[in-house]
Amino acid sequence: MDKRRLCIALVAAALLSGCSFAPPYHAPVTPLPTTFKEGGAWQLARPADRVPRDAWWSVYRDPVLARLEAQVAAANPDVAAAVARHDEASADLAQARSGLFPTIGAQASVERQRQSDNRPLRGTDQPSVYGANTVDVGISYDLDLWGKVRNEVSAGRAAVQASEADLASVRLSLQASLADAYFNLRGLDAQQQLLDDTIDTYRRALTLTLSRHAGGIASELDVSRAQTQLDIARASADDIAARRALYEHAIASLTGTPASDFSLGAATDAAYLPSIPTGVPAALLQRRPDIAAAERRVARANAQIGVARAAFFPDVSLGLDGGYQSDTLSPWLMAPNEMWSVGPSLVFTLFDGGRRAALTQHARAMLAENGAKYKAAVLLAFQQVEDNLAQLHHLGDEATRQDEALSAAQRTLTLSMSRYRDGVVSYLDVVTAQTTELDTQIAALNLNTRRLLASVGLIEALGGGWSASGATAAPEVQAAQASSMQPRAVASHG
Repeated sequence: MDKRRLCIALVAAALLSGCSFAPPYHAPVTPLPTTFKEGGAWQLARPADRVPRDAWWSVYRDPVLARLEAQVAAANPDVAAAVARHDEASADLAQARSGLFPTIGAQASVERQRQSDNRPLRGTDQPSVYGANTVDVGISYDLDLWGKVRNEVSAGRAAVQASEADLASVRLSLQASLADAYFNLRGLDAQQQLLDDTIDTYRRALTLTLSRHAGGIASELDVSRAQTQLDIARASADDIAARRALYEHAIASLTGTPASDFSLGAATDAAYLPSIPTGVPAALLQRRPDIAAAERRVARANAQIGVARAAFFPDVSLGLDGGYQSDTLSPWLMAPNEMWSVGPSLVFTLFDGGRRAALTQHARAMLAENGAKYKAAVLLAFQQVEDNLAQLHHLGDEATRQDEALSAAQRTLTLSMSRYRDGVVSYLDVVTAQTTELDTQIAALNLNTRRLLASVGLIEALGGGWSASGATAAPEVQAAQASSMQPRAVASHG
């Protein structure tokens, strides 16, 4: 009869060990558009998903940028801090996972004790001084009948996955910041080259005007205007140098180098503007690391509800303890000195003033909060993609008009200089044409920089580069994300 009861108890414990009070997990459902609105006619109809995830900057075909980007992950202290946070989460997971295994302890003590002569209930034949020598090994195992430990492990695993996505998000943000600073700096290099050429042109124009003034052909006013143009161009060149220094210092910090020890030579080669495939909107749920991190935090909060609810039920553990105890050292480890104990123990809180209910309410509120943050992250992702698509689309149209305006300004300057030499117009017409032509050229260079920055912003908004094999999130993350897609869609591959 005792054996039957023991078997029934063991079967019941096995069945109960599968219990979990965490709600079934589903990633928050968010409305997903079928296409990106701001793609524009210039966008490929079936984009190829071939942008490299780990080195997305290679699409710009700039070896200097590639060298600098490689230093971000290796030397940037913000990345190091994110790695440390990931290690912390991994250690927490290991701590939670340890609860799935029994705890084994051992102790040994050799003591000499004296009891009081006036100890209550002391027997007359009891010695005043005696030995108490003990060696003991104990095993304790929490049955986890209500899934508390398992939910703690699930929460810890989700936290590790969220920290991995956070690390990827930090890297991506810093890499994009570096690319922004780099392209701004290269844009200023191009402007510096333009101003250097312009200063040479203005200097020749001033020489021509002084010669004409000496011959009585040009007035003092023309000389003053030519000198003013030259001085303004020189001042603009100094301003460019000051602005360039700030971007150079920013690049130094992003690559983990003191600004005082870093310098980057000027380069005026035109940067390559890549075509960025976007895929379908639903793919953002797997591409963007911040969305992956937000979704994993929802999963973690869901598991924490199971931990909180399990506190309403008793903790049941099995214990086994055995060893030897004797008042003498020899013989000590002998059969007559054996001692052992075995059996289950139950701990149950009868009253806690509402503490467990409050913890459960807190866990549910955390789930609602993280669910809202996940939806906000998805909405922001779509906004950022559309913003940068709109920038690329409309800036591309603007670049075409800007090229036409620059050609017209250059023709106007050529005509005005020719007519000035012929004495048909005053130098004011030349100044006006020079100013317009320079402003148009600077606007064209700024526009090119803005297009490069928009392309970097689009890549960042898409979660960096990606490969044809799909997202790099953990399988359970992908499964959870896929379940939230209504309707489910995947990126097209070329």
